[in-house]
Amino acid sequence: MEVTMGLLLELLPGNVFIAAMVSILLSIIIAVAGLIPSTFITAANIIFFGFQTGLVISIIGEAAGAIISFLLYRIGFKAIEKRVSKPINNRFLERLKSAKGMEAIILVLILRILPFVPSGLVTLAASISKMNIIHFAFASTLGKIPALFIEAYSVFQFLTWKFQYQIGATIFALAVLTIYIIWSRRKDNESL
Repeated sequence: MEVTMGLLLELLPGNVFIAAMVSILLSIIIAVAGLIPSTFITAANIIFFGFQTGLVISIIGEAAGAIISFLLYRIGFKAIEKRVSKPINNRFLERLKSAKGMEAIILVLILRILPFVPSGLVTLAASISKMNIIHFAFASTLGKIPALFIEAYSVFQFLTWKFQYQIGATIFALAVLTIYIIWSRRKDNESL
C-alpha cells in the first residue's frame, strides 16, 4: 500500500490545481474500470491536500467518475442488448431495469451510503435501470458523501498510527483476505 501511495504522491505535481485535476482524473479512471478500490486515491488526497480539502477532492472525483461510468455503462449495455437475440430472463436484472424515479433514487442512495459496497456494481446496476442521469448524479453523490467521510476518516486515522502499527494492520488485513480467498476457493471446489 505504501509503494502505491508513494507512486501516487510522486505523480501529483507541486501545483495544487493541477494536482487536484490529476486526482479527479485518476478517480474517473478508477470508476470507469469498475472494481478497483479508490481508497488509495482518497489516502493520497488526504496526505497531499489535508483532510478537508482531500475529502472534497475525493467527493468531486468520485461523483465525476460515477456519472461518466454511468453514461459509458449505459451505452455499452444498450449495445450488448441489441446484439443479444434472447432477452435477459433474470428477475433481479429485470427489476433493476424497470426501477425509476424515487425507487431508483432511494436504491442508489442506500447502496452508496454503505462504504464497502463496490461502486462499480452500484453504477452498473443503475445504468441498466430506467433511472435518468440527473437522479443518478444526485443520489450517487449524496450517498457517497457519508461513505467517503467514513473512508477518509479511517485512512486519516490509519496514517496517524506509528509505522509498526500500520505494517501490523496491513499484514493482518492481508492475512484475513488470504484466508477468505482460500476458504472461498475450497468451498467452490467442494460444490463442484
